[in-house]
Amino acid sequence: MSYRLASGAPILDDVSIAVGSGETLALVGASGAGKTTVLKLVNRLLVPDAGDVRVQDRDTREWDPIRLRRSVGYVIQEVGLFPHLSVADNVAVVPRLEQWSEDRVAARVRELLDLVGLSDDAYAARFPDELSGGQRQRVGVARALAADPPVLLMDEPFGALDPITRRQLQQEFRRIQATVAKCVILVTHDVAEALALGDRVGVMEGGRLIWHGAPDAIADAGDPRVHALVQSSFPVARAETPPRSS
Repeated sequence: MSYRLASGAPILDDVSIAVGSGETLALVGASGAGKTTVLKLVNRLLVPDAGDVRVQDRDTREWDPIRLRRSVGYVIQEVGLFPHLSVADNVAVVPRLEQWSEDRVAARVRELLDLVGLSDDAYAARFPDELSGGQRQRVGVARALAADPPVLLMDEPFGALDPITRRQLQQEFRRIQATVAKCVILVTHDVAEALALGDRVGVMEGGRLIWHGAPDAIADAGDPRVHALVQSSFPVARAETPPRSS
């Protein structure tokens, strides 16, 4: 797939990759590399100029946009919780749009708050301004999973958090993904985070996917640009990011 601005400036150039159910692809690269554009194409916030983007083996241009977006969970750095809604009501937004019964909604909210480590009794009635940054991010993950979408997009989900909270949520993400087994595309600037969380890692530069493979193979990447990125980022990030667990 490729994507250009109206001016003709290329943002993505012939990027081709597939992500399976239960797999996490971590895309890493500098600002402007095209990582977030990939997410927007999956969610049909953008449409490719060349090639296609397929969700559940169906071209995104064939989907009803609203139906597609309700089938794709989205977690962003600043969370974007509705400040006037309680935690429970934030998590319940998409199930209610899907016209689930209130009993089913309430059961799903309890299930997801437990999954992300926030007890229903202690947190369901709170409002976003009563939560820490890490707690808000957990609620954001719960909201993204609420209608059980097969695909989860995560755009710098832990980037605004302090190092300790970031480590904790990275560990929580691994635990949650082991339970829910979604098709996940995670975007990050942090090489160590990509190596810790991705089943596969994709390195992007200038709108191109210049390398992708298993985390433990990146040290042997033949591309000097990949080697330079790892060398410049990993020594600093290593102190802040936990080792990948099995």
